Amino acid sequence: MLKKVVLVFHDNANTSLKELEEEKTYLSDFGIDLEIISSQRIQDIWSLYVGSTKAAAVKGDIPENVREVLFLCDDPEDFAYLKDKGAYVCGMITPVSDQGTSFEGAQYIFSEIDDVDADSFIKAYQRQAGEPWDILETDRLRIRETTVEDVDDLYKIYAEPSMTRYMEGLFEDPADEKRYMKDYIEKVYSLMGFGVWSLINKEDGKLIGRAGFSIRNGFDEPELGFFIGVPWQKQGFATESCAAIMEFGRNVLGFDKVQTLVKKENEVSIHLCEKLGFKIIDEVEIEEDIYGTSYMTQGRVSFGPEKRGRYVRLEWTYK
Repeated sequence: MLKKVVLVFHDNANTSLKELEEEKTYLSDFGIDLEIISSQRIQDIWSLYVGSTKAAAVKGDIPENVREVLFLCDDPEDFAYLKDKGAYVCGMITPVSDQGTSFEGAQYIFSEIDDVDADSFIKAYQRQAGEPWDILETDRLRIRETTVEDVDDLYKIYAEPSMTRYMEGLFEDPADEKRYMKDYIEKVYSLMGFGVWSLINKEDGKLIGRAGFSIRNGFDEPELGFFIGVPWQKQGFATESCAAIMEFGRNVLGFDKVQTLVKKENEVSIHLCEKLGFKIIDEVEIEEDIYGTSYMTQGRVSFGPEKRGRYVRLEWTYK
């Protein structure tokens, strides 16, 4: 959990603590301290935080308290040093920074530090710490990014044969599914800022399904997808989660239009989408089971007979 944001200025801080006093007070309401460090060698700063020069010299040997810190550096060399040590670190652009300042390998670069909201710092920290982002909440559900640890629960849900009647199943080997999920987190959540998320029942903390947005090859519009495990079906969870996710698409992601593709025989899901406000546009034939039974990585491709299915395409246009 993020507990401190440390601003590391290579030279004397160009933004004084007084100028950041409102930001400091604001972050404290979220349990986050704001600290400014300047005019010190980055090696000294690191040694100060890890508690010993020995620990500072060993990559990955970092005390737990440092794991609760997000560093922001205005100097690329300072950034590179902390990143190499395994710290959670972002770039920082200041009013006097060189216009061409480049932070190689940075997932996030902040500017106008005195006006950054707490959620932005928290999400930058979570991405580097491997913690899932909380997306939104409904009356009964917490909707968050899926984790590798969720995969075991997904296999329990998919153990019910009816789950794959109208959609693809998981890989035969859970190890393949976990590798796929790890890549999904790194390449989809991190790069696109959205994806298909886990639905967590607030009542007992159990994963009951997934829902969210994806981009399908050959189509321009983002696509809504969802499923609910059998024990939780016919309780309104699909409608509740998808309605909230569609509003998130409008208000946060800025979507103007969303599509969904439902197997032609899946009349229940087609009806649910119409209830949400989707309109049937046409029928399309799309490729199914693209990956096959195993997740091939490192340039390998799984070749097999192409499988295609007939789907109803529905569309939602935001007004």
